[in-house]
Amino acid sequence: MADELQRITVLLVDDEENILKALKRLLLDEEFDIETASSGEGALEKLKTLENVGLIVSDQRMPGMNGAEFLGRSQEYAPNAQRILLTGYSDISATIEAINKGGAGRYLSKPWDDDELVQAVKGAVDLYKQGAENRRLNEIIAQQKQEMAEWNDNLKKRLLQSTATIREQNQALKSIDDRNPMALVHHAFDGFFEIMGGRNALHARTVSTLVTDVARKMVMDAETVATFRLGALMHDAGKFGSLTFGLNKHLEEMSESEVSEYRQHTLRGEQMFCRDEEFAGILPLIRSHHESFDGRGFPDGLHGESIPLGARLIAIADFIEKSARSVEQNRADYALMSAKYHAGTLFDPQLVAKFQSIVKLVFYEGKKAGSLAEVEAGFMSLVPGMILARDVESGSGVLLMQRGNILDTAGVAMIRSHYKKNPPPHGIFVQIVED
Repeated sequence: MADELQRITVLLVDDEENILKALKRLLLDEEFDIETASSGEGALEKLKTLENVGLIVSDQRMPGMNGAEFLGRSQEYAPNAQRILLTGYSDISATIEAINKGGAGRYLSKPWDDDELVQAVKGAVDLYKQGAENRRLNEIIAQQKQEMAEWNDNLKKRLLQSTATIREQNQALKSIDDRNPMALVHHAFDGFFEIMGGRNALHARTVSTLVTDVARKMVMDAETVATFRLGALMHDAGKFGSLTFGLNKHLEEMSESEVSEYRQHTLRGEQMFCRDEEFAGILPLIRSHHESFDGRGFPDGLHGESIPLGARLIAIADFIEKSARSVEQNRADYALMSAKYHAGTLFDPQLVAKFQSIVKLVFYEGKKAGSLAEVEAGFMSLVPGMILARDVESGSGVLLMQRGNILDTAGVAMIRSHYKKNPPPHGIFVQIVED
């Protein structure tokens, strides 16, 4: 596979030397190497030693082995190469044979038109490049799938081992006192995330901290707090072993296949814990943490208070953590501001405000309240209602919107469109007011 990323070779085959010279002159300035052979037999011998052959151009009428037969046999040595047949005769049967058996993708009549031939060769080389890139990506995907499957299998084994240990400890705990066993479960998995480390572990533990503190401030009972705490910690467990694990993209930026894969993680997370009674309370939290308050979420399209309370809290905490980590400064204020803009659509508006004090503590930066500030946000993070702190320009310096403007839906769409096509080396600076 690595050879296909090297400089491409084009093999020209014709029994007439002047034809080969003419072809070489036409293609002399192109960005590929040119090799020639004066017979099908000689070309096959040369193919045994050549690397990264992207195109074979062969004459049909040659002494000994004709072009159709040669192209057919060439597939043994250069299976992925494109093939073009040159024919100076109205030999339809030979052309059909070259296409059906020899793998020829195109034929050109002799004498040829120079421009048409050059474009045909360049087009065939481009097709080979595309095929080589697709094969490279497929190989990477296959390797990633294998690695993810192995990682997921190991994770399941570790979770099963943890579950067995938890059961034993629960039994011992019940015989000692009446403490909530969910605290022990959380402690075990929190230790797992601590060992795992990395961005995803930090995200899970921060979301759990935010949800736990809000649940306590809402004066929930100890069992509910413990359930919400564990559900928040494990809300993204279904991403483990997925090709989208660690994928740092907004949903709008994902391909169709990535979106489909991503939307499965809530269901996979639920399935990971559905066999153990100890985890019954966290199942609806894991399943529903991507439901939207306006009913446009997944996987069930729940809306309003039909979404479990714990899932509504996890959704807000998940968004706040990601928003805060997406900027370099004013993290708490930016995350809270962004969450407020989504209140009533993505999030329960009654719950968003309850996160303010804990978010200020978790992302504390020691700044005075009440001061104007700005933050550099990614273009996919823009939300209608945000105020521009600086002029917005495209990568080529075209003014898109002036500072002080309040973004609406059309403005957000316009900026995103320009930034996707012609992005500058920085994000969009939006204004925030620290509470």
